[in-house]
Amino acid sequence: MAPLVKKLNGHKNHFASKVCVTAQHREILDQILETFDIKPDFDLDIMKENQDLYDITREVISGMKSVFKRYKPDILLVHGDTTTSFAAALSAFYEKITVGHVEAGLRTHNRYSPFPEEMNRQLTAKIASYHFAPTETNKQNLLKENISEEKITVTGNTGIDALLFIKENIEKNPSDEKNLRNAFIDFGYTLTDRKFILVTGHRRENFGQGFINICDALREIAIKNPDIDILYPVHLNPNVQQPVRDRLSSITNIFLLAPLPYKPFVFLMNHCHLILTDSGGIQEEAPALNKPTLVMRNTTERTEALAAGTVKLTGTDKKTIIDETERLLHHAEAYHQMATAVNPYGDGKAAGRIVEFLKLQEE
Repeated sequence: MAPLVKKLNGHKNHFASKVCVTAQHREILDQILETFDIKPDFDLDIMKENQDLYDITREVISGMKSVFKRYKPDILLVHGDTTTSFAAALSAFYEKITVGHVEAGLRTHNRYSPFPEEMNRQLTAKIASYHFAPTETNKQNLLKENISEEKITVTGNTGIDALLFIKENIEKNPSDEKNLRNAFIDFGYTLTDRKFILVTGHRRENFGQGFINICDALREIAIKNPDIDILYPVHLNPNVQQPVRDRLSSITNIFLLAPLPYKPFVFLMNHCHLILTDSGGIQEEAPALNKPTLVMRNTTERTEALAAGTVKLTGTDKKTIIDETERLLHHAEAYHQMATAVNPYGDGKAAGRIVEFLKLQEE
């Protein structure tokens, strides 16, 4: 949402925009706010140890009730598939406030995969009046759910706006790149000419045996390829931390890092050889940087990436993860096909298209 916040602030003659954050992930949020120089007007600060979906939903709804008592907007903009987005949208509905859904229309059509994100998206769509779809496929999904075409705008994805903004800023400033390289020494890794694989993993549906399989696969890949490093910024959730630390901390060419601020993470994406992830957004970001991506999930709501050939699903099956990674590491043609496939998720101008739509509604 950061590019959209910045774009709205550039049209103060049309909009008085306010930013509300829930701080479900305090450390990660604060890094993003600092990177984009955004100061929230409302901070619900809901983060608690061992919070679950009941806690998050309850605290967001309660927090939004307090916000709306102080400030009642004409429209509430929410993003994507988080419990925050659904609960905030529901709160706006209770106040009869119009909702605009950014990154609308992604579907796996399996309500439990990804969980709870797929249902969060569908429920938010039922509440929203305006739907900002990244792709034409997303628009078609919404039309099949009987959402009026005039309420849907294909914009591209604002996540690509954010990615390209950060990438271009780094490239324009040589000292920025030098500082980032030096910072990684503090993060626990020295960047050299060695190839490295970037890994992220945090999805709720992979907790338990799924993460054990992922870790065992990474362990075997690292042992088979001692000339390649594996970098894994490990999510703070204990369900992720424990299996990752237990199984991978002793492998010399696997580097377990703390969660990274957004700018260093973009820098890593831009310099890695390939990516293994269970993230949704990275399935869009990696192709924009020409990085082959293996998705450690059984389903994806980013079906355009599958069709384009920029990503491939492996699930959490140990053998499949190993085999597909080995293929990309050792077969140049397979790597080239994925690295040069066309990114279907936009040109970095999505936030501007959303703002132009909202200006038309004002008229």
